[in-house]
Amino acid sequence: MLTKSLQRLFAVAAICLAAIIATPGICAQHDVALKTNLFYDATATINAGAEMQVAPKWSVDLSANFNGWTIGNDKRWKHWMIQPEARYWFCEALGGNFVAAHLLGGQYNFGNLDLPFKFLGTDYRELRDHRFQGWYGGLGIAYGHTWMLNRHWNLEAEIGLGWVYATYDKYPCATCGRKEESGHHNYVGPTKAAINLVYVF
Repeated sequence: MLTKSLQRLFAVAAICLAAIIATPGICAQHDVALKTNLFYDATATINAGAEMQVAPKWSVDLSANFNGWTIGNDKRWKHWMIQPEARYWFCEALGGNFVAAHLLGGQYNFGNLDLPFKFLGTDYRELRDHRFQGWYGGLGIAYGHTWMLNRHWNLEAEIGLGWVYATYDKYPCATCGRKEESGHHNYVGPTKAAINLVYVF
């Protein structure tokens, strides 16, 4: 699964952002926002994001999500992911149009699902009849727009494209422990899709 060094890297990134946001007086100098992705909320995926303005047209964003549930009939879409991002705003940070660059990484455990797309380069039937688990990491670029609803609430839309490297172990069923094969896959395509409800302090 994910190596200890990558786990430490993600933990340090989360601690650093939390320490910056918690620093006394930071809100007086820069805007800070908390957010939730409504796409993830709709799939019962726990998620949260934090964003901080670091210059008049720049901000940094860190989002994370977790889904640890097994659906009926041992269907599973379990995963966790962390996604740090740097944003450049065309007008002013936390409002209007922006472009961004992001990293991402996490772990997954998918299986017994009937989805109409390929997974890890395999036919969709592979995911229906097998379970895959492993870790992944990648990077991408994105474009987004934020609408200011009132003094504290914003609505944000973002779409991103990029590259992801994923490792996998393949099992014959959702609950089987006998591994059939291991491998890796390079993916190029969407790496971020968000409709965020944002609260600005």
